[in-house]
Amino acid sequence: MTIHKIFDKYRAIFSIGLQNTFVYRWNFLLRSLFALVPLFGTVFVWRSIYAGTSGEIAGYSFGDMVFYFLIVLLVDNLITPTEDEWQIAAEIREGQLSSFLLKPFDFLAYRSCIFVGSRFLYTTVTLVPVIGVFWLFRQYLQWPGHLTTWGVFLLSLVMAGAIQFLIAYALAMLAFWILEISTVVFILYSFEYFLSGKLFPLDTVPGVAGTILRLLPFPYEVYFPVAVLMGKVEGNSLWNGLAIQAIWVVLTFLLARGLWMAGVKRYEAVGI
Repeated sequence: MTIHKIFDKYRAIFSIGLQNTFVYRWNFLLRSLFALVPLFGTVFVWRSIYAGTSGEIAGYSFGDMVFYFLIVLLVDNLITPTEDEWQIAAEIREGQLSSFLLKPFDFLAYRSCIFVGSRFLYTTVTLVPVIGVFWLFRQYLQWPGHLTTWGVFLLSLVMAGAIQFLIAYALAMLAFWILEISTVVFILYSFEYFLSGKLFPLDTVPGVAGTILRLLPFPYEVYFPVAVLMGKVEGNSLWNGLAIQAIWVVLTFLLARGLWMAGVKRYEAVGI
């Protein structure tokens, strides 16, 4: 098969992701609007915390902290999977995977195209409310002035999206062995929410705990690209962080691949 035909095949799959997401555009829009509520609550809490300080916490002023959570909101909208693990697990559990096994494409590549397509449209649909929030807090925006920073941020953002998707995909593969994956998903995502930087900047964690935390995959899903854009990591720390992030992309890819290969061997091929 030529490269052109391969490109056309996965471009068609990408369009399927767009169409599937567009069907639920109002659902995504409402979800995005209500997702802004925790942001306002977070700003209120940190305002109270800073009221009792000299003006900085671990190198963050109140303005820095607001800007941090605004970028977290942006990153979360751009790359966080939306129910991908549930959809894949349902395809396995209900036997819909059988039809995919007969088609001439790689399932991981297929789901990756669906993910990229859905995130593209989701971001487009939710762009207006996100811009509105940024305008509301415009006095706290501190965009980097160097194009290099933006380039490194985009690279880190792509790898962060890959890690998030591959973890979701790997979780879905558990459906080959267990009927209901919800418990495992909720446990892992509880750790992820706490350790990815969505609740607080992870560089506020001191000592050995902070060092160990930065070796886990979770900080590289949200915190690290945000820190890159804010200029909080530079020099050797930046390149070391990118290297660790790249390693986690490879490791989660190998995990996803390994679980898929092991799972297909025990798949009962319901529906063929």
